[in-house]
Amino acid sequence: MKTSNYSLLILMVTLIFSSCSSVKVLDSWKGDNVSSIREKNILVIARTDNNQARIAFEQEIAEHLRNKGLQATESFKKMPHIEPNKKLDEAQVNALTETIKREGFDGVILSVIKDYSEQQQTTTDGGYYAGGTMGGMYGMYPGYYGGFGGYYGHPMGYVGVGSYMPATTTTRTVKTFVLETVAYNLDEAEGKQLVAVVTSSIEDPSSVSKNAAEYADKIEKALAVK
Repeated sequence: MKTSNYSLLILMVTLIFSSCSSVKVLDSWKGDNVSSIREKNILVIARTDNNQARIAFEQEIAEHLRNKGLQATESFKKMPHIEPNKKLDEAQVNALTETIKREGFDGVILSVIKDYSEQQQTTTDGGYYAGGTMGGMYGMYPGYYGGFGGYYGHPMGYVGVGSYMPATTTTRTVKTFVLETVAYNLDEAEGKQLVAVVTSSIEDPSSVSKNAAEYADKIEKALAVK
């Protein structure tokens, strides 16, 4: 599906209010020239209309790169007036590229939200008899569970004895974002500038800063920046 302002808004809302998250690298590709990125002055761009998300992701990715000895600058700092998610025609793209070069950058790392999906996940708990009570040797079962003889001969070990745990069903919406990060060496000719591509997913994002940091760490490792 095409990235939209709506999906970007959903990302920001879930980044702020969801309780757990998982970042996974789905696929990655590195060109033979991947090592050339080490010598570049890199501009880091997060393509989103939301300034909070842009700042968080650019900061984390740039910081991870700087920690590895690379030159990396957040676009919101050096070029705060560009609109990363604004659609440009060919002439405007060429003009932006020239502006980036004039500012002294010969490398770009760009992150884009490529897809968003929601799935309903249902889990069921209970629906069985439990003979155990709190305080036993395993923290939830009494001591007679510890050996076969103790359990077999214990009154609670017989059929029909125990407490029924009613079944409960919980349904939640699992939100997944697919992000793509591309790295370019602007000193190469058009069509040969691509250095690396990393596709990742963020499931049920929890907070802008936490997920940006985790995402940046995955990107750094996938690019094998040493």
